[in-house]
Amino acid sequence: MKQITSAQNAYIKSLALLQEKSKERKKTGTFLIEGIREIELALKGGYELETVLFLPEINPEQQILKLVGNKTQLIEISKEVYQKLAYRDTTEGVLAVAKAKSFSLADLKLPQNPLILVAEAPEKPGNIGAMFRTADAANLDAVIIANPKSDMYNPNIVRSSVGCIFTNQIAVGTTAEIIDYLKENQIDFYAATLQNSTSYHVQDYTTPTALVVGTEATGLSQEWRDNATQNIIIPMQGEIDSMNVSVAAAILIFEAKRQRNFK
Repeated sequence: MKQITSAQNAYIKSLALLQEKSKERKKTGTFLIEGIREIELALKGGYELETVLFLPEINPEQQILKLVGNKTQLIEISKEVYQKLAYRDTTEGVLAVAKAKSFSLADLKLPQNPLILVAEAPEKPGNIGAMFRTADAANLDAVIIANPKSDMYNPNIVRSSVGCIFTNQIAVGTTAEIIDYLKENQIDFYAATLQNSTSYHVQDYTTPTALVVGTEATGLSQEWRDNATQNIIIPMQGEIDSMNVSVAAAILIFEAKRQRNFK
């Protein structure tokens, strides 16, 4: 089995770039996954692993083989190498190099009566990860990111999603592309916005539905507000007029799930 003990190894330096640079992830079509549960979820989600690097004192070879099988290249690494590559503070001693998937709208496979979350230009990777967690918890049919400001394999998105980036159907596109997609597929969409809105809980989400949220700073673009089936609002009872986008998304999602009786 191959072993790498030096953090100055050229291959290790290339993997460090995957953690740091979106451009490198796009160029190679690969990204790093850290942690046993995250790797398990990636495999369950149909991701292909190129290589697994592990600390033998934490995860013996047999344990890694049980996790990923014998068709994936394994590399035993030193603690110095692991610390160079690891993104999280907690040490699980295993990382995987995985092949990226396409996030094309055309690749989405939706059921007859889908429930979808759309988030326009979310600014913080942590919020994107939190929305993926909520989408998994509610078993949504898809999450679509409009005009993304970071690539979906940003390590902070992977980390904050606790692997739910691998358990959701995800697509990205421009606002115009997504609006066209929803209309072509006869999916009603409800835009969370302050302007010309009715309370979110009086709408009917039991038919094919997309719930659309924007950023706290600027909200949704005019294009969403003009084209929405209905603009909706979560009434605020305090001094501020907005809340964290991932929290707002969760409120809307679980109201829709309540109406659908969690079926």
